[in-house]
Amino acid sequence: MSAQEAQAELIDEFSLFDNWMDRYQYIIDMGKQLPAFPEDLKSPETKIDGCQSNVWMHHQRQGETLHFDATSDAAIVSGLIAVLMRIYNDRTPGEIVETTPRFLEDLGLDKHLSPTRSNGLHAMLTRIYSVAEQERVAG
Repeated sequence: MSAQEAQAELIDEFSLFDNWMDRYQYIIDMGKQLPAFPEDLKSPETKIDGCQSNVWMHHQRQGETLHFDATSDAAIVSGLIAVLMRIYNDRTPGEIVETTPRFLEDLGLDKHLSPTRSNGLHAMLTRIYSVAEQERVAG
């Protein structure tokens, strides 16, 4: 499944919910499914600035793709991480850079997140795009 297809699938899933309380709960439930994040990877280098809660994101190249692991100490942010991982994880740097995060608007996240949560989401996206761009250039 491509990143674009992952976005479309996510948008379809969210359309099943009638209200934002149910959507928030779904996001939180997604976050609970994140794999465990190793404590030794929680370092200043992996910490993402710009988030109200603590967020750590680690990446590694696996062949042609980039694999990301991330965690947060906040339930809703963990869910946002799960959303990002579903779209961007285990993709080539080129596919990541070329995938516009249209899900932000299509899901209404841009309107329904608090300003601090929105800033954190954008900080995580910036990190993903930055890593992908560096890896694409490094080839």
